Amino acid sequence: MDWIISANGKIYDHSAAFERWGFIDWRQTANYEVGDTIYIYCTVPIQKVMYKTVVEKTNMTSDEIVNDEIFWFKREEYIKSLSYPYSRLKLIKKIDTKLLSLDNLKENGLKAAPQGPTRSNSNLSDYIESCFRIKNHDIIYPENDVGRLKEGSVMSVTINSYERNSKARKKCIEHYGISCQVCGMNFEEVYGQLGEGYIHVHHIVPLYKIGEEYEVDPINDLIPVCPNCHAMLHTKINGKPVTISELKEKFKQ
Repeated sequence: MDWIISANGKIYDHSAAFERWGFIDWRQTANYEVGDTIYIYCTVPIQKVMYKTVVEKTNMTSDEIVNDEIFWFKREEYIKSLSYPYSRLKLIKKIDTKLLSLDNLKENGLKAAPQGPTRSNSNLSDYIESCFRIKNHDIIYPENDVGRLKEGSVMSVTINSYERNSKARKKCIEHYGISCQVCGMNFEEVYGQLGEGYIHVHHIVPLYKIGEEYEVDPINDLIPVCPNCHAMLHTKINGKPVTISELKEKFKQ
């Protein structure tokens, strides 16, 4: 059985969770079976299917899942989620292509933007699977565009995706370190091994404003922040997103 579920990156950082473990423990609100394929549709502003996963476990209790509280942007949402059964979804592949945009999905059998779990009909499944078989969708940065960063140098690479790439994240962290650049939070210092290497990377230029081709500088366009500060950076003051400097001033008050 093939399913499509929706993921709101403003509630739960599924991208970082996949990067950390290679799977996510997802709230189970449908009768999934081990071996089912689940495609994950990323909601506004991305509006694309980007992940292919397979169900490894079902009907897990909160005692059986990984501790993923650090990936939730609001603690109350995390606490609420613990009352549900869970399924473990193993990541098979992640891609970013216009072929899996909402409009193209509708043209191939999807009735509307996914809200809850939706069973995928055979035509839609065939279309989605064919897109995942196409090579090089997930190559965002050509290898020869990514050079070694030197102190004070500026490196720009061209991306054809709204999704942050792990190489850009790595270059950013190599420069700034693993602590939040707003409040100074270091997860490893607070949580020990559990928090080792964990930090969000904020895109200073909002992703929804990025065009099909965008010159990104991992030093000037990206910055490491903790989940709390990351959430605050996506709020607005007088209709405009909060800047790093504004949030630092708020934190000092």
